[in-house]
Amino acid sequence: MELKDILNLIDRFEQSASVSMTIKLGDDELSLKKAEAYAPKTETIVAPQPAPAAAAPAVQSAVPADDQTSTPVRGDTINAPLVGTFYHAASPDDPPYVTVGQSVKKNETIGLIEAMKMMSEVPAPFDCVIEEILVDNGQLAAYDEPLMRVRKL
Repeated sequence: MELKDILNLIDRFEQSASVSMTIKLGDDELSLKKAEAYAPKTETIVAPQPAPAAAAPAVQSAVPADDQTSTPVRGDTINAPLVGTFYHAASPDDPPYVTVGQSVKKNETIGLIEAMKMMSEVPAPFDCVIEEILVDNGQLAAYDEPLMRVRKL
């Protein structure tokens, strides 16, 4: 490699989001690594952006849901273990995990919650029958918000 090629690679590497790079040409090898302080700056800039968008709807959707479920308090509920988007099925083409009237065993998955691009299964905390599904598919659920009204078995 010639010096001008090496300098050109260094310039491009510094302008990129890459943290490390290794190039091998025959017997020549060039390894470039950015200081660790560079990576957190990129993460800090990206991470806060989704949070405000997720936080505002959670508060708005939690208030009406609590109002709806506070009136018909017949039976127990399965509540959201974390804040996130609730899904009835693993994908839009799949059937829902549970339906109204279905019996569910303890630890059986009743839905999914997506938070920070991570999917978490929501298990039934006890054997029960689903009496009412309180959260629509794709709706934001607040922490401890009732997802389903159930009857313990």
